[in-house]
Amino acid sequence: MLDADILGVTVGGTSMQLETLLKRPNALPSAPKTVRQLMGTFGREDVDVILVAKLVQEDPVLVARLLKTANSAYFGLRRSVGTVSEAINVLGVTKVRALVVAAALEQGFQCVCGVNLGQFWRYSLSTAKFSHQIAAPTHLDEDTAFTAGMVHGIGELVMHVGMPEAMTELDLSVPMLDLRRSAAEQERFGYSFAQVGAALAAEWKFPSEMIGAIEFQTSPFGGGVHEPIAGVLHIASWRSRAQELSLGGDALVNTYPDAVGVHLGLDPDILIGDDMLLAATQEAQPATVA
Repeated sequence: MLDADILGVTVGGTSMQLETLLKRPNALPSAPKTVRQLMGTFGREDVDVILVAKLVQEDPVLVARLLKTANSAYFGLRRSVGTVSEAINVLGVTKVRALVVAAALEQGFQCVCGVNLGQFWRYSLSTAKFSHQIAAPTHLDEDTAFTAGMVHGIGELVMHVGMPEAMTELDLSVPMLDLRRSAAEQERFGYSFAQVGAALAAEWKFPSEMIGAIEFQTSPFGGGVHEPIAGVLHIASWRSRAQELSLGGDALVNTYPDAVGVHLGLDPDILIGDDMLLAATQEAQPATVA
């Protein structure tokens, strides 16, 4: 049985419930040295791609996971990449850095009861790509948007590890990628995967802008909050969930987050149409690593 305070039965404050969850054994994996060092390269206008490649190469496990993802059908590369430098040349430093962070998290959550991890990471990568595309015309930081999109849902894994019985029960009524998921978690627990994911991002020393984007992704412009990149995540995750659920036509129109789209000045016709899917599959301009 789960502790009563995790379920909110005997503890009155939401913050204490969340704190209890985060203290569960193995709930928050430790950040590998490589990821901690990579965090220091975020926000720099002149990122040293050679340094990034060198940092990643120091962790063979992360290199293997990176190359596996880079060579997957999802990226559709014209040729396979065999080294970190090649991956940076083809995908760009932003995507490689985000994929390394995701690979480290994947390593920390190798088996999560009740979660299809293959689908979860496919959905996460899709959200990252959509985030990058949405951020571009709004003049927001595309690097932050892509990386935050890649890890925006990690709170779901933390919650499944920390309170598996409660999450399994929730999964039966509202599946993890259901568009109503965050509202269902908020109603049941007093918080959602967004707040849990932000706690892990803070633990891993993510930039404050990225932590805020993850934390407020479900309500980016409500209650005095104004987090534009959180708004990008909100739209991107909606589009990615709709893709996983095979929604189209009227279903996309009826579920489109109008208020968030208006705040960001987005054209809903582009987001709902096939052009958005095509744009998300385009490769970034490559960086050059000697």
